[in-house]
Amino acid sequence: MSEEKMKKTMVKICGLRRPEDALAANRLKPDLAGFILSPGFRRSIGPEQAQRLRRILTPDIRTVGVFVDAPFDEILQAAEGGWIDMIQLHGKEDEAYIRKLSELTDLPLIKAFRIHEKRDLEEAAASSAEWILLDSGTGTGKCFDWDLLESFLQERAADPLFPGGHPWLLAGGLSAENVREAVRRFHPTAVDVSSKVETDGFKDPAKMAAFAAAARM
Repeated sequence: MSEEKMKKTMVKICGLRRPEDALAANRLKPDLAGFILSPGFRRSIGPEQAQRLRRILTPDIRTVGVFVDAPFDEILQAAEGGWIDMIQLHGKEDEAYIRKLSELTDLPLIKAFRIHEKRDLEEAAASSAEWILLDSGTGTGKCFDWDLLESFLQERAADPLFPGGHPWLLAGGLSAENVREAVRRFHPTAVDVSSKVETDGFKDPAKMAAFAAAARM
């Protein structure tokens, strides 16, 4: 990744499900777009729909396949299909799982961590995944304790990369109203949003655009 790209806060819109979502993304040009590819979640989609959305999205938007404790073959099918550019692990995947998957694919791995206490941040810093993501849970739409994060980053002198040298995504409760503060306080590699850019459970183009504009100010 270029030095210029690392300095600019990237935007990830997660949970795309419909052609309208992809078309809206094309207009605002997020850096990353996420597909929930494990079943059982409100925003889950199947491989066929994900491929359809990938064809609609412009090539400069990198796609992220989000998996929760998925079998390796399920992830590799998507990775080898060429329609996702990164893999996000959002379950209880341990270090053995991450290392094994890293041997099976060259795609960058993002490991998500639920942040409740300092120990969770320390675990994220020690991860062997190339990228990490800090969240409050799985699609909760709520922020975790930002003061805890700020204290940890100051202690580790971790600007702009997260401790351990990781590019990192900040997620959990981000919206157009608070993302600018998040970027100012933490300088994450990327900010990640899903529920806060929805209306009645579906992606809202106006909210998506407002979030991207606020993150890039």
